[in-house]
Amino acid sequence: MTKPTAAQSIPHPPKRVPILGDVLGMDRKRPNQKTLWQFSQLGPLYRRTFVGGIHLTFAGSSDLMREVIDEKSWQRHFARPYEKLRAIAGNGLFTASNDSMEWKRGHEALIQGFVPAALADYHDAFVHVAEQTAQWLGQGRTVTDTAAMMGDAALEAIGLAGFGYPVGAFTDRDTGRNPFADALTRVFAYAQESAIPVVGKLTGGKRARQNDTDVAFMKGVVSEVIEARRQSGQRYPDLLDRMMYPVEGPALPDDNLVEQVLTLFVAGHETTGNLLAFVAHFLANDPELAARVRAEASALTTDGRIAYEDVAKLEVTDAVIAEALRLWPVAPGFFREARQDTTLGGYPIAAGDWVFVLLLAVHRDPAVWGTDADEFRPDRWMGGFRPKPWAYRPFGTGPRACIGQAFALHEAKLLIASLVRDYELTPHGELDVEENLTLRPANLEIGFRRIE
Repeated sequence: MTKPTAAQSIPHPPKRVPILGDVLGMDRKRPNQKTLWQFSQLGPLYRRTFVGGIHLTFAGSSDLMREVIDEKSWQRHFARPYEKLRAIAGNGLFTASNDSMEWKRGHEALIQGFVPAALADYHDAFVHVAEQTAQWLGQGRTVTDTAAMMGDAALEAIGLAGFGYPVGAFTDRDTGRNPFADALTRVFAYAQESAIPVVGKLTGGKRARQNDTDVAFMKGVVSEVIEARRQSGQRYPDLLDRMMYPVEGPALPDDNLVEQVLTLFVAGHETTGNLLAFVAHFLANDPELAARVRAEASALTTDGRIAYEDVAKLEVTDAVIAEALRLWPVAPGFFREARQDTTLGGYPIAAGDWVFVLLLAVHRDPAVWGTDADEFRPDRWMGGFRPKPWAYRPFGTGPRACIGQAFALHEAKLLIASLVRDYELTPHGELDVEENLTLRPANLEIGFRRIE
């Protein structure tokens, strides 16, 4: 393969429009899946340029990701979608600027909330959510939107484990989805659509007003939770307690406390719920694999529960989750910014230029994953296999990688193992993936029948 010279420019889509730039072929609803297809036409690195000299550069191979995860030359880029989420998360851990005092203080206050001892404290809450989900499913029912159901389970989990707050996700589920979950889904969708250059301007004023209403509603709910906790004077083994009474350093200001709580709801609900839905889809379509998960979970169940220390022994379940995150990473990628003049794939990159690493493509790189890279095959993870860090990073990279990775994986393994142990899953229809900053199975219909 001939390396590009400095005079060569990064490939771009065909039919560039004068003045407007590379606007043709943009997909405002499924931009990441369109980018995945575009790599098949242009190679693993390409760029869209828009009016005003705005560049969107996309990377989609493990070799390119290996270059940009080097912290000496690259750093996290605070991209337009993150800016849109600042309306709700402010200076929370996810949306605070790189190396800002807000990020450092928030990280110090939260890090102790995700160590193994803390996860042990949250385990009973996760078990309770699994039991609530099973109670709602009863002897069996066909769920018409599995991602919404799993999202509500994840919302209840972060509410209970994080803040001692029972959201009531399943209380009124038959009469409508939980309003907090609905608001959060709309906020995600608005952030993605309004962040796309040129195309984002088509997002109307009605959507903007709804977004303002959703943000105000969610902030109000969280403020009430914090105030109730403060008025009670009680201490709890949860994340909110650790933020209000940090072991080291001063307590977070009230406004930042609200932002951190909302950040955890945002990061801990949508992504985990979508992951659970993808896993349910794959297991429903593979009864033999589901039987292996069921046998493993049953062997580790005592008195109807899987103990905290036994979650780590769910090896088949772990492989299924890892493979689901490989094929459909719910956070489809991350942004990286050049710290100084450098190159990427042999092309010159100026200091301050940024690139979006599409994990949806990197995780399917045949150079790493083989000719069956597009196939769902959890057994590739068995036997202690662990890919190189430049081949698989579903939780991001660097200091700003997801702080709640262990929380999410423990919760996901327990919920999936518990549900598959007790229910036979039946598929209805094909997988259709929609995008709201995250990747989400759209209207995924799955039948759940309780196993006697």
